[in-house]
Amino acid sequence: MKLVRYGRAGAEKPGLIDEDGAVRDLSRAVEDITPDLLSPAGQRRLRATRTARLPLVRGRPRLGAPLSGIGKIVCIGLNYTDHAREVGLPLPTEPLLFIKATSAINGPGDPIVRPREAVKLDYEVELGVVIGRDARNVSEADALGHVAAYCIVDDVSERAFQMEHGGTTTKGKSADTFAPIGPWLVTADEARDPQALLLWTTVNGESRQRGSTANMIFPVRQLVAYVSRFMSLRAGDIVSTGTPAGVAHGMKPPRYLQPGDVVEMGITGLGVQKNRVVSR
Repeated sequence: MKLVRYGRAGAEKPGLIDEDGAVRDLSRAVEDITPDLLSPAGQRRLRATRTARLPLVRGRPRLGAPLSGIGKIVCIGLNYTDHAREVGLPLPTEPLLFIKATSAINGPGDPIVRPREAVKLDYEVELGVVIGRDARNVSEADALGHVAAYCIVDDVSERAFQMEHGGTTTKGKSADTFAPIGPWLVTADEARDPQALLLWTTVNGESRQRGSTANMIFPVRQLVAYVSRFMSLRAGDIVSTGTPAGVAHGMKPPRYLQPGDVVEMGITGLGVQKNRVVSR
């Protein structure tokens, strides 16, 4: 299933994408796309819904982040071999974790707002792993059983905030609008192998990133198990799994985002985001 939330920001309605790519309204079946629906019981309830009987949503509605009530976004740094090389850093021996504030959550077509003091704005296409069942100290063998769905996350970054002001990575990753998510959630049964997906990014139509989740240093099952050693993963949490090479910061010279730039990115089977950069 492909689950969406559509409509005005703050008043989104639940929906799903049918076989023809159209949005169907789920409001008669559920109030919203929430973590409860990601449980096995919640997904069985949704699959029992007869898609053809759901009302079609006319036109091209705005899509919001496809999940309401996201608890936390746990991000993984330097998780692709080519990205580590392009920024001149050694491959990590354990996953590098940081938190992205949920106040950064943005719709998949909404503007990315460059903060007033930002000078090094960057993009990162990432596979988002959506947790469906609570995970605490899970084994790698059991880890994927706690994954309900996958989605695209743009881990928007302000590199000066991240690297030139001391402290931790989080403050360079958490400004408002710095986490476009969507356009939809694809349930794990439909997405299938998370290590066989292509990722790409363009800026103003120019190819910047092109990679494969096969090149992750730490695959999804290992990441879920690892993170669950240090914190509980709850239904509705997202693990954002790192980005391949081609970020603006890694270019020589760097080519950071400017107001007016259009960032487009996609992952096999998970749809496409398109966001315009605006100034505050």
